[in-house]
Amino acid sequence: MDDVPGCSLSRRDVLIAGAGTAAATVVEAADREPAMSNATTSRLTLDVNGQAHTVDVDTRTTLLDLLREQLHLTGTKKGCDHGQCGACTVLLDGRRINSCLMLAVMAPGAKVTTIEGLGTPQKLHPLQAAFVAHDGYQCGYCTPGQICSAVGMLDELKHGVPSHVTADLAAKPLLSADELRERMSGNICRCGAYSNIAEAITSVAKEAA
Repeated sequence: MDDVPGCSLSRRDVLIAGAGTAAATVVEAADREPAMSNATTSRLTLDVNGQAHTVDVDTRTTLLDLLREQLHLTGTKKGCDHGQCGACTVLLDGRRINSCLMLAVMAPGAKVTTIEGLGTPQKLHPLQAAFVAHDGYQCGYCTPGQICSAVGMLDELKHGVPSHVTADLAAKPLLSADELRERMSGNICRCGAYSNIAEAITSVAKEAA
């Protein structure tokens, strides 16, 4: 029963040849593995929340993973990891960015502010206090990104940076409902606390005006 009809090879010969090919493929892949995993590292110095850090990082490491895994600043959250939810928002030299989309080695000497650097339990940042007062956090997972993004957004308004919905590019934009929705659209709240978040941000904007 070992003979294959119309073939000079027996079924046993075919199975042995197939097993040999599979084993050779596995060995070849194992030989390549060390070269593939031999990551390049780079020494990086940056200021995080007012403190200088010098770290050796894999050049493929994102700023988000550096903050969370090496500096243990876990307030910045990993959500979609594709720059679509805003949970990883931090301030880089005063501008809000999605830290999951930026390689850490792209920020040498940069000044990074995370949610931990905005305030403390004893002395909350005005936006942190407003989120508490207006119940703008609910599950809290997106809250650090929401607050950091709001800080950056209010700074944009202060410096007259227009958005897609700004009607008059020559005039200083005001925090209208349309402006707020447009500027915070990159920060998703899966709990749907958008009205409370908007109230929190608006209350701080009015006090700062």
